[in-house]
Amino acid sequence: MEEKNKTKTIEQTMEELEAIIEKMEDGEGTLEDSFACFEKGMKLVRECSQRIDKVEKQIMVLSEEDRETYEF
Repeated sequence: MEEKNKTKTIEQTMEELEAIIEKMEDGEGTLEDSFACFEKGMKLVRECSQRIDKVEKQIMVLSEEDRETYEF
């Protein structure tokens, strides 16, 4: 049984965002539907951005530690 609060991967979040974009582009929903999709999409964009920023910071820290280890 899967955990309900299991964190999605960045790739899964991006796939969800792509599905929302496709739904909005088809133009068949109501204005309210489009607004709800836009709102959810913006939340997903923020989530991805925050997670990518976190990974970038971790890479920077590891790179700096690596440089300090191998300096002569």
